[in-house]
Amino acid sequence: MASKLYVGGLPYSTTTQELQDLFAAHGTVSYANVITDRDTGRSKGFGFVEFESADEAKEAIKALDGSELGGRKIVVNEARPREDRPRNDRSRPGNGDFNQSSSFRQR
Repeated sequence: MASKLYVGGLPYSTTTQELQDLFAAHGTVSYANVITDRDTGRSKGFGFVEFESADEAKEAIKALDGSELGGRKIVVNEARPREDRPRNDRSRPGNGDFNQSSSFRQR
């Protein structure tokens, strides 16, 4: 298991320092970051935390996944590299291809 974790469902007011402080109770945090929109600077509601060991990361998942932070239930799991995530399939109707036929007909 890797030591980098994905943390989702964060309240939009959560700061990187607050995220680091939350996870520090479960081990040595080597990195924490709340992801923000590059145009607005507003939180996207998720972030990443990295521990110095995989055992600490595993303990943090057990302790914090499904817990509540600022009135929201957070999701904590092992972070996956970008290439492992499913990509948007833009070739199917309804997935961003506005030239496909749909139930709305032009009059």
